[in-house]
Parts: sequence; C-alpha cells; structure tokens
Amino acid sequence: MLKRILIVLSIIALGLLLYSVFVENIFASRLSPKDTAKITLNDLKLKVEYNRPSKRERDIFGALVPFNEVWRTGANEATTFETNQNLMIDGIMLREGKYTLWTVPMKDSWKVMFNTKQYEWGVNEKMEPMWDPNYDAIEIEVPKQNIDEVVEKFTIAFDNKTGNLKLTMAWDQTLVEIPMYIYPQEK
Repeated sequence: MLKRILIVLSIIALGLLLYSVFVENIFASRLSPKDTAKITLNDLKLKVEYNRPSKRERDIFGALVPFNEVWRTGANEATTFETNQNLMIDGIMLREGKYTLWTVPMKDSWKVMFNTKQYEWGVNEKMEPMWDPNYDAIEIEVPKQNIDEVVEKFTIAFDNKTGNLKLTMAWDQTLVEIPMYIYPQEK
C-alpha cells in the first residue's frame, strides 16, 4: 500500500514539474527582468525596485504606454521606492518609508505619484493599473525631456553628479527627472 502511494505521489510530482517547465516556462528569462536602483549619501539610503520592459522596435509613449493614463512605471510587479529619511520633493515632504511609484506620461510632462499602499502586482486581470489615488502621499508634475539616444530597456536611476540629487526615468527617447532634497532635520 505504501509503495502505491509513493508511486502516485512521484507521478504527481513529475507531472507538476513537467507542467512548470513546459507550460509555465519557469526557467525562461523574463521579458521584463527585475532590477534595483540604489544610492547611499551619508546617512540617506534610497532604493527603487522595478521591472525593465524593452522597446523591441515598438512605439512607447503615446502608444504602448498611452498618454494621460496611469502607468505602473515598468512592468509586472508594482514599482517600489524606499527612503530611510524624510525627503523634500517639489516643496512637499515625503516621509521616510516604502511607497509604490506610479506615473502619468503626457506629451510634455509626467505626473509622478508616491503611493503609500503596497500592491503585489502593477495591473489587475483587466490590465488596469491597481493604483488607488486615495493613498497618494505626493503627486507632482515634472517636465519630459527628449533625448537623442534610444534607451532600449526602461531604466530608473539616481543621479547626483552635480550634487543635486534626482531620481531619473528613461525609456525610448524620453527622460524625466524628479529632484529630491533631504528634508531638514529638526534639532
């Protein structure tokens, strides 16, 4: 009897493995791989975790990513932004903590929202963003810049080359920058 149970369990395990490999394709590389952008400046630590979709000869902004609609700012899981200190962004304080990052690409500018709610995925089953505006800690608007080179993979980075900290997002021939300052510490 025990031998039959072990045989049945082995067959089920083999079936699940074959399903995972051939149907779910669990060993294939992701089309939009995960990435992390980090910066440490003295005591300040910032981190963004996101997924990097590729251009792959597609029209991006105004097409694949429609203008004037909320975008999950990457692919797959919701993009997260984490800070260990309070920041000043566009004159508004963003408290230390972890946020989801949402954007609304527009023709000449982007809205950028730091949302306090943590979402497992960026869109629902209808491919609609899971963003809930009731949880926005900050919503700002920043100018969109056109760049000469084509950025193949969506890229989020921190730029502090000139001593002015910025969170940057680039894809295709578009760049946006969000200036950030350490919120003055109370003494």
